[in-house]
Amino acid sequence: QVEMWKVKKLIKSLQAARGNGTSMISLIIPPRDQVSRISTMLANEYGTASNIKSRVNRLSVLGAITSTQQKLKLYTRVPPNGLVLYCGTILTDDGKEKRVNIDFEPFRPINTSLYLCDNKFHTEALNELLEDDDKFGFIVMDGNGCLFGTLQGNTRDVLHKFTVELPKKHGRGGQSALRFARLRMEKRHNYVRKCAELAVQHFLSDNKVNVTGLVLAGSADFKTELLNSDHFDPRLVRAVIKTVDVSYGMDPGFNQAIELSAESLANVKLVQEKKLLQKYFDEINQDTGKYCFMVSDTLQALEMSAVETLIVWENLAVNRLTVRNTSTQEEKVLHLTPEQEQNDVHFHDPITGVELEIIDKLSLVEWLANEYKKFGANLEFVTDRSQEGSQFCKGFGGIGGLLRWRVDFTEMEIAAEMDNAMMDDDDDDDAEDYDNYEDSFI
Repeated sequence: QVEMWKVKKLIKSLQAARGNGTSMISLIIPPRDQVSRISTMLANEYGTASNIKSRVNRLSVLGAITSTQQKLKLYTRVPPNGLVLYCGTILTDDGKEKRVNIDFEPFRPINTSLYLCDNKFHTEALNELLEDDDKFGFIVMDGNGCLFGTLQGNTRDVLHKFTVELPKKHGRGGQSALRFARLRMEKRHNYVRKCAELAVQHFLSDNKVNVTGLVLAGSADFKTELLNSDHFDPRLVRAVIKTVDVSYGMDPGFNQAIELSAESLANVKLVQEKKLLQKYFDEINQDTGKYCFMVSDTLQALEMSAVETLIVWENLAVNRLTVRNTSTQEEKVLHLTPEQEQNDVHFHDPITGVELEIIDKLSLVEWLANEYKKFGANLEFVTDRSQEGSQFCKGFGGIGGLLRWRVDFTEMEIAAEMDNAMMDDDDDDDAEDYDNYEDSFI
């Protein structure tokens, strides 16, 4: 989820970038491609760009191609998940030109080859990474054989398949008809047992289900027999999200099963999000004290390492600003919304009125995505598309967490106020003692 959020943020910034002329290069290299082939292609493009008549445009394009070539020299081979490069000169908000060089390996394989030189960066291929990062397992079985496969995003993999010859039902045999029927049922039973054993091999790793959900597909009653079989592992039974009827077996049946189960696969992430938020709301309803919400309380709980699961709305509009007092050089951190940033009150010392200088500004969500592991927490992003998600974003500030132990934030706030009051009293006493000391000399 964190990697997906980072890619979403990158896509948003790349889509907003614009340049002068066709000086912005988008290059995507799929896995198992050759770096030498791409280098040769860029060398040919450099020769072609040298013929551009407009001097300004020609120099900007040649500069972008040179930057891309320099970045590509850092790689001896294409990484296992492919390589994404964005190079070019963009225009900033104040009209100045800025050189941008971005290269990274996607968090999962990208099956697209792209080279474009334009006045904008092309991010359409990156959207495929965001479609679905969950892996789903498929078992397609009928009277002719069984197939085990996985689907992740738009990548379909066949793990294993085998064929089987089962005796057909018939009325011949006379007195041996019952024996033939028993043999037929025994072979069906052995076939179902073999499928159940192979399912354990392919979809269980370290005693855990290695897929988000499991789809059972078939053209006969075999899928139902497998689901109800005692040989089918109970952990896999709990992972089954849908059973579908398909007209074919093997690969054609696999493709048809993907189409028929598309809606169920899309809802899995939403269901997981609803379960997480329902657990959060249950803690609040039961008043266990093992929860927190709003920015200040959540960050306080994080510093105590009390947060087990940190829940953040992916579009949370809060910035983390580091400000410095220009008089005392003291630094402190503020967490403000864009509306609060318009108010100058937040950028002046409340006691002396000295202006506070902004030395660093970062989105709070980005800071949490980079730092959450230091606090021993798990980070979960939620959306506002479900009823629970909308309630969390509007009513609880879009940020909260499930805690490891009970924390009373009200008591902590009262204790902090008392400490501040005692410090103020001590300061007043010190000042009074100093005045008396001076009076004694006078």
